[in-house]
Amino acid sequence: MPFWRRRKEEESAQVPGPVPPPVPPAVQPPPVVESPPAVASSPDTELPAAETFESRGFGGAPDKSPAHASGAAPDAETFESRGFGGAPDKSPAHASGAAPDAETFESRGSGGWEGGTPVAEPTPAAEPAIPAFDPTAFLAVAPAHTLDDGLERTRTGFMSQLRGLLGGDDPQWDEVEETLIAGDVGAALAIDLVERARKRRDPAGAEAAIRAELAALLVQRDLAWTPRPATGGGPAVVLVVGVNGTGKTTTIGKLAARYVAAGQSVILAAADTFRAAAIDQLRIWADRAGVTVVAHAPGADPGAVVYDALDAAVARGADLVIADTAGRLHTKSNLMDELTKIRRIIDKRLPGAEPETLFVLDATTGQNGLAQAKAFHEAVGLTGIVLTKLDSTAKGGIVFAIEDALKVPVRFVGVGEGVDDLLVFDPDAFVEALFA
Repeated sequence: MPFWRRRKEEESAQVPGPVPPPVPPAVQPPPVVESPPAVASSPDTELPAAETFESRGFGGAPDKSPAHASGAAPDAETFESRGFGGAPDKSPAHASGAAPDAETFESRGSGGWEGGTPVAEPTPAAEPAIPAFDPTAFLAVAPAHTLDDGLERTRTGFMSQLRGLLGGDDPQWDEVEETLIAGDVGAALAIDLVERARKRRDPAGAEAAIRAELAALLVQRDLAWTPRPATGGGPAVVLVVGVNGTGKTTTIGKLAARYVAAGQSVILAAADTFRAAAIDQLRIWADRAGVTVVAHAPGADPGAVVYDALDAAVARGADLVIADTAGRLHTKSNLMDELTKIRRIIDKRLPGAEPETLFVLDATTGQNGLAQAKAFHEAVGLTGIVLTKLDSTAKGGIVFAIEDALKVPVRFVGVGEGVDDLLVFDPDAFVEALFA
């Protein structure tokens, strides 16, 4: 067979035949969907909030509410009733379209409406009446503490140890000396005190000898002491000095209350013009005691304040002027010179006056307080000492050290925070309380 015929036959064998028409797939009948059983509904029946939320927001039965059907956004009523359960609000305020007020909001949140009216809030109970403040009522309060109460820590502290060493026939004098030093009596005074007690050879024993020597250190004084008035019927003057934090202003307030209770008229001079709130603090005490206070602006000249206070006392016929001064360290020579200036002003305004200068000492400072008292005594000449916070220390020996060194009497002792806890110092009662 020629090659061209064989090629033609091969090409004819490669031509595809007609494609048969596609057979259509068998048509499947639609699935039969069973309808869920109908749920009987009533006006009082309400779907739970969770079911309503899931069915509306996540593919459940379509919402048939009028607002949803109309395409309008749900209002507050629809949102509350659909999302959080509860019947729609039928209040007049909501029906009119007005925003709910505070009463409507609270009544809805706390239980809705009852019969178309808001739930009444309970009426709070009436507060008890507060009695009017009487700034002078504290003057009639009895002293909260006695000298015996104020010396409780001292008596159970170094004095208890001292009495233990002095008991028996063979007192331990070296330890007695150390105990007196620890009790703020001072080293030199303690050595001298023990030496005199050993030489005394008191028949009543070593304790009686120490007790007698301690009592001999205290300066004799008149327990009925009062500030001396100026010549010519002028007022008595008390100048209160000391370092910061010793209780000067509080002591002045207690002194004013004491003399007011005794029937005297008192004027306070706020000459502490440097410490913050010192003038305000003194005014509070003046209001409590019912006395007058003379004050200038903060930072004013203290001497001018004292001069004006003396003028006011003379014009009003006052019995006593008590001057507060700024707290200062005894090492500040310029401030110490200021006290000397105030003394000169007093002498100029009231010639012949004999002002009392009381040094307020914190009993807890110990021997450092003695150094302070010496410096103030050299600057202004102290006439008395007020020992504060005696109830807060276990060391009462500073009383003996100060009176022995300065020969200046302790006039008052503070044994508490009450207004009547500033007591007149009685040397015999003090020693008696220590050895009680």
